Amino acid sequence: MSITQDDVLKFFKYEDGKLFWKKRSANRTVVGSQISFVENTGYIRVSFKGKHYGVHQIIFLMHYGYMPKHVDHVDGEKLNNRIENLRAATKSENALNKKVRCDSASGIKNVHWYEPLKKWRVAVSINKKRKHIGYFDDIELAELVSIEAREKFHGAFSSFSCRGI
Repeated sequence: MSITQDDVLKFFKYEDGKLFWKKRSANRTVVGSQISFVENTGYIRVSFKGKHYGVHQIIFLMHYGYMPKHVDHVDGEKLNNRIENLRAATKSENALNKKVRCDSASGIKNVHWYEPLKKWRVAVSINKKRKHIGYFDDIELAELVSIEAREKFHGAFSSFSCRGI
C-alpha cells in the first residue's frame, strides 16, 4: 500500500523543514506535535499507515506529488529537511553526495595517502568505477584537484570536503 500526496497533506503539516501531525493517525498520535524520532541511521522517521518513512520522503511527496526511490539532502545534513535542501536522486547520485568519512587520513573526500610514492592520490568514482586523477606532493593541491574532478564528473551531486580550503 503506497501513500499519496493527498494522504500526507491530510495528516501532516510542514513548517520550515519540520513535520507536524495535523490529524490523528493512531492512538499515540498527538495533533500538533512535531515528528522528531531520529533513528540510529541519523534520519528522522515516522510510522504512517503501517509503514516507516523518512520525514524527508514525506516532505518531498507533500511538495512534488511523488516519492522518488531516493531523496538526497543537498547539503548532506540528514536533519535538514527544508524542501529546498531535498532533491530526487538515483542510488548512485545519493552515494556521490556522501561526506568524507570521519576516519579519513586526509580529511578530504577522494584524497588518500599513497605510501609507495609518498604522495597524495586523487581518485573519483565514475559509473561505479574508480578513475585515477593523479598524485600530488601538496595536500592543498590534491584537495583542489579533487574538488574540480567531483564538479566535472559528479555535477550537482559533488560534495565537498569537511576541511574546506
